[in-house]
Amino acid sequence: MSVLTRDEAQTRAQILDVERYTIALDLTTGEETFDSRTVIRFTARAAGDTFVEVKPATLRSISLDGHPLDPALLDGNRYPLTALAAGPHELHIDAAMRYSRTGEGMHRFTDPTDGETYVYTQLFMEDVQRVFAAFDQPDLKSVFSIDVTAPEGWTVLGNGVAEHAGEGRWTIAATPLVSTYLVAVAAGPWHSVTTEHAGLPFGIHCRRSLAPYLDADEILDITRALYDRYHEKFDEPYPFDSYDQAFVPEFNAGAMENPGLVTFRDEFVYRSAVTDTERQTRAMVIAHEMAHMWFGDLVTLTWWDDIWLNESFAEYMGYQTLTEVTLPRALNSVSAGESPFPDTWVDFGVARKGWGYDADQRPSTHPVAPDPDAVPDTASALLNFDGISYAKGASALRQLVAWLGEKDFLAGINTHFARHKFANATLADFIDNLASATDRDVHAWAEQWLRTTGVDTLTAEIAAPEPAAPAPNGNGNGQSWALAVTRDGSRPHRITVGTYDHALGVQGGPGRLALRDRFELDVPGDGTPTIRPGRRPALVVLNDGDLTYAKVRLDTASWDTVLTGLSGIPDALTRAVVWNAARDMVRDAELPPATYLAAARTHLPYETDLALVQGVLSFAAGQVVDRYTIPEDLPAARATLTDLCRDLIRRTEDGSRPGLRLIAVRHFIDAATQPDTLRTWLDEGTVHGGPELDPELRWRILTRLAVLGATDEAAIATALAADPSATGREGAARCRAALPTAEAKAAAWDALFTDDTLSNYLFTATAQGFWQPGQEELTDDYVARFYPDAIALAARRGPAIAEAAGRYAFPAYAVDPVSLGTGTRALEDPDLIPALRRKLVDQLDDLRRALAVRSAVALAD
Repeated sequence: MSVLTRDEAQTRAQILDVERYTIALDLTTGEETFDSRTVIRFTARAAGDTFVEVKPATLRSISLDGHPLDPALLDGNRYPLTALAAGPHELHIDAAMRYSRTGEGMHRFTDPTDGETYVYTQLFMEDVQRVFAAFDQPDLKSVFSIDVTAPEGWTVLGNGVAEHAGEGRWTIAATPLVSTYLVAVAAGPWHSVTTEHAGLPFGIHCRRSLAPYLDADEILDITRALYDRYHEKFDEPYPFDSYDQAFVPEFNAGAMENPGLVTFRDEFVYRSAVTDTERQTRAMVIAHEMAHMWFGDLVTLTWWDDIWLNESFAEYMGYQTLTEVTLPRALNSVSAGESPFPDTWVDFGVARKGWGYDADQRPSTHPVAPDPDAVPDTASALLNFDGISYAKGASALRQLVAWLGEKDFLAGINTHFARHKFANATLADFIDNLASATDRDVHAWAEQWLRTTGVDTLTAEIAAPEPAAPAPNGNGNGQSWALAVTRDGSRPHRITVGTYDHALGVQGGPGRLALRDRFELDVPGDGTPTIRPGRRPALVVLNDGDLTYAKVRLDTASWDTVLTGLSGIPDALTRAVVWNAARDMVRDAELPPATYLAAARTHLPYETDLALVQGVLSFAAGQVVDRYTIPEDLPAARATLTDLCRDLIRRTEDGSRPGLRLIAVRHFIDAATQPDTLRTWLDEGTVHGGPELDPELRWRILTRLAVLGATDEAAIATALAADPSATGREGAARCRAALPTAEAKAAAWDALFTDDTLSNYLFTATAQGFWQPGQEELTDDYVARFYPDAIALAARRGPAIAEAAGRYAFPAYAVDPVSLGTGTRALEDPDLIPALRRKLVDQLDDLRRALAVRSAVALAD
């Protein structure tokens, strides 16, 4: 299949204006294909040649201006349109298109709970061609009018209001000018909850089997509050005729910003207990996607080098706006009129920012706004949907707002919307519009922040000032101290410095700390240390408030304070900055893994922020124990982790912290080295003292028992019969792949790399079960097999499965030089498709880092 190049897109955009698509989809033709008939009205500005994209199962007919063309001329996904005359044209295409099982194009899913079938589109990047013929590039915006024929009893959703004409025929209102990749259709026997807000229809939709679990009131309250808050920020009104949110099965991303029909992965409809932080994450995704209605949908990138203009903005605006909204009624423990999620930036700091830092230190790093020549085609563009375009970009915008001020930032944004609505824009347009609202040099800021790669490191150095340097004011009793900040990097930073002293009169637990002062600092400065009054603080935190994007290193005395008093820091966002510093030091082989685990053991029992507990435990388990700890230290490391989880469970027996208890129970299950406690919980249907086992906890326990060899196929089959849902099928696939037998591993490997019938979600579940720490004797022979098998699989099944194979089927726990060498040689294979190559480059760099951490520990011992 040919990928679209930037040069080809620019040439076609110079030739064509595309006025309208009229599309008819028939979803009643069978389980494998659907019918797609497309009429494209366009104008050629000048005579010349071009092409239209389509990926049919069968191209039945094609005609231009009433003249039949030869379907056999289709070359891969391109049909040539040669010798076009200048002027208006009408292109007709009639094709049968394949349903997808990988979340690309028109995905089809049959719910195992009740046998109902659902379909939905995911047309991002170049998957429009899997559903209808199109001039498929973001800067050829057009009007889309869609008719759908669906089975009786189905409801059809689209970008606009859908009207049912009877006998399964639906007409979706025509869109305003939008890009091809933003067109959306979802059809099936949805459970729907509808309402009106601000004069527009709002709807929430999910599978019927999930209806008992849909907390529509909470989702709609948050949606309405965000909608109103965005209208306070943005001058341009919401630009579409309705706002539907559909929770769809086997969705590859978190969500997709289709105008008027946002699609979400339906794991956001919670069948089992979740924490407040997980509810906050769902609310943030709702906020993120709604921000896209303006930045991405109303104003769209011209080419994919500017994907950050979509994602960084939505990421920043989602987190920021969610902190600002209030709800009209109580939500959980939050009273009406209060913000339900005031600490979203803590979750960003501990869960998202590390994603950006990690990506920015790999060989595959790229600028937030890469040079256009670095994104020559759609295949290369797809690789940039990563922690840099999301987390680093959002961090850069947060730093920009701190530097410009929110008023000027929003003024520039609103100018951008006004100038480019229903059109396309570039980085240059965005920066020019920001510059129009401020006297600051935004162009220089963009060059330093958006066009560069890597993570700066800021290090605090504390000393007594020179005798000739007096304190800036007289409240230090004649004492003062000096702060110098060294920067390893190239970007300017405006940071807040927090200083803390030991609190007096505190009983129990680690030492408490009290905020002495916060002050702002520009880095780099003029080279002169900052002199502050008073004795030297016990703790000095650079980037307190987390307003910049940089790794932080504490001075020695501050680090000593952290080891004894981290949980005593009064502000959760400051604790997130410090935990991130510890995380970075472990990854950089500057802090022994055992020291990180000891800090977690000491301080997490006193931590009050759930996002921090979850983030620290996840890193401790998934990286520190499973990858960074040398084999001889593993028993002690695993004991520390299980003791910590057991302590958290004990401390929450009174029921006052259900979220913390749920996190502790989950991690205890995952870390268990003996099956007895887990068997007891499973047999009794409850954790002693709660919670009762819901489907998620049951499958989690059964997976761990499978890893430990303490269950079998019969028990897995019994559990699946009790929970025959989609998540039940995934749980069973995960358990079966985790069983420590040669037969189970062989069957799982065959399902992953030979069968080709697994959907994207079942593939992921099977891959997650296959590789398990402690099963190396069973899986060592598969390490070398992974590379040729994954390369062949990716070539057959495409980018979505390639990404899943590289992420979940990679032998991450084979941390040894032989594995690294095998993988490095595999990168030379000419058959590697870009999506898999990128995942392998990243995974192998993480493996190289894990080896470096282990080597540092071994040398220290």
